[in-house]
Amino acid sequence: MFQKLLAKIAQRLSRLRIPYMVIGAQAVLLYGEPRLTKDIDITLGIGVDKLEQIISLVRFLRLKILVDTFEDFVKKTMVLPVMDEKSGIRIDFVFSFSPYERQAIERAKNVKIVTTTVRFASLEDVVIHKIIAGRARDIEDVKSILLKNPKYDYQYVSKWLKEFDNTLGAKFMNTFKKILKEVR
Repeated sequence: MFQKLLAKIAQRLSRLRIPYMVIGAQAVLLYGEPRLTKDIDITLGIGVDKLEQIISLVRFLRLKILVDTFEDFVKKTMVLPVMDEKSGIRIDFVFSFSPYERQAIERAKNVKIVTTTVRFASLEDVVIHKIIAGRARDIEDVKSILLKNPKYDYQYVSKWLKEFDNTLGAKFMNTFKKILKEVR
């Protein structure tokens, strides 16, 4: 179910020339340990000003919008939550066009699903997203990814975590160092 739905979404995004990458649990499945998930998270390389394009895509794919006043919701959260009612799979379209997201989308990895190429966030960008999300499940995902893939671009991950620490006054780099100690 997930694969067919991902392929349909990817085909439509490509046809509309909307840059994107699959993040979240679906990307973890690519790099880490398999786990149960009931959603698909997709970062879009467009801002909220292009919401109508995504609404058109949602309608074309016959997905159900999960919020009543979606324009206001998207402006506040930068997320459009929808659902494929046949499968019960939720899809979150995340609007973003920050310098980091632009670079992450450019670094996305092409993966063949069914007969379609789907763009998945790079291993390093999944790690960054998961550390920033910071829930216990996200930290466990990072551990499984790093244990399974010991060769990754440490400098890239560190650069962006330090940047987010400075910008947001956070301690993401400390979290990353702690995870590294645990997986060694």
